[in-house]
Amino acid sequence: MWLGTLLLLSGCSATGGGTDPCGAWRPILVSRADSLSDPTARAILAHNQTGRRLCGW
Repeated sequence: MWLGTLLLLSGCSATGGGTDPCGAWRPILVSRADSLSDPTARAILAHNQTGRRLCGW
């Protein structure tokens, strides 16, 4: 069982040798036409604030 788990997790490793840990992450942008629930809006805000803090967005 552990071997199967390790094999699955190895597929999540980064490839390409990039050194930018934020390269795959971008801010989530919301349009005025979007309708969001409060929990979704809070999750987007938390994502963007974390990106600003860690990645300098």
